[in-house]
Amino acid sequence: MKEKVLHLMGTVIILSIQHPNADELLNVAQGRLRDFEHRFSANSKDSDLARISRQAGIAPVKVDEDLFELIAIGKEQSLIPGSALNIAIGPLIQAWRVGFSDARYPSPQTIQEVLPLVDPAAIELNAADHTVYLAHPGMALDLGALAKGYFADKIIADFKEAGAESAFIDLGGNVLTFGPAPQRAEGAWHVGIQNPFLKRGNYAMVVKSRDESIVTSGIYERTFEWEGQTYHHIFDWQTGYPIQTDLASLTIVSKKSVDGEIWTTRLFGKTAEEALKEINRTAGIEGIVITKNKEMAFSEGLKPRISY
Repeated sequence: MKEKVLHLMGTVIILSIQHPNADELLNVAQGRLRDFEHRFSANSKDSDLARISRQAGIAPVKVDEDLFELIAIGKEQSLIPGSALNIAIGPLIQAWRVGFSDARYPSPQTIQEVLPLVDPAAIELNAADHTVYLAHPGMALDLGALAKGYFADKIIADFKEAGAESAFIDLGGNVLTFGPAPQRAEGAWHVGIQNPFLKRGNYAMVVKSRDESIVTSGIYERTFEWEGQTYHHIFDWQTGYPIQTDLASLTIVSKKSVDGEIWTTRLFGKTAEEALKEINRTAGIEGIVITKNKEMAFSEGLKPRISY
């Protein structure tokens, strides 16, 4: 099993693969991830995503098929009633800048100016031409809630196509497994779920996984303090402020990593109890909730696969 550790997308990325040409495949994957980061970034002025935002209210922008595909997925999911996911949230993210060195607490006036721009219905897509148009000047897309899962799915598909025996991808809290785990009799990968109250690498529990994705979102990853209060990076795009919830973290287990990204974001606006109920009645996903009060619960299908 060959492994490569990268520092991209503001996080630590681990790529592992079992294949006779592992080094070559890992190098290709590294190049592809760098390309994704460059083209899909909301924080780079010369990214394809930035080009779309600069032309907001002016003209449609033609983009590559993969970026168009992810924006289309994001728009569809953003328009679902009650979803906390919104890829048009760019202006709100930039108003707060949580997770960056220049994080700030925006004025109520700034919030009110930004909210009309956070409108996923104003994203106009032309599938025939692969063009994206933001109808209002000042709009900006941010794919941060979806991108890592989409990238992971693409990389694992490349590994499978190349004939990999097994593979493991960790894009900073977004894990995707394929094939049997080496040196484990049952063949399952053991994936730790971060304890949101301890330093990174301390796990609340472990999930046995094979051929699936495990995505965790939490309010502990990116925060800043202002006037004695801590603010996190997951926003309620209806109010313009960080989401109010009893959740400290939410983990989704699914076949595709992008689906895990979608559901962790969609459900984060709900209470832990509401989120777990929806997970239990939704086919194709399992989940784990950890509350601010340090309570933990998981969906029915995960019970035989959890250890502590």
